Amino acid sequence: MDIGRAKQIVDSTHEIVVHHQGVPVWIQHINDGDATARVYTRENPDNEMVVSVSELVEEK
Repeated sequence: MDIGRAKQIVDSTHEIVVHHQGVPVWIQHINDGDATARVYTRENPDNEMVVSVSELVEEK
């Protein structure tokens, strides 16, 4: 995913399903400086991870 699309998803009022390594995640924050995203899984919202935006995949 590119950083522009990740920002659109964060700002969207609709639920857009995004996966990281096959696992559905919520994007909490985008860091422009290093093109990373702070995400967490739906099953474990307390387990935040910082991942490369390029590793995120939007479900079609």
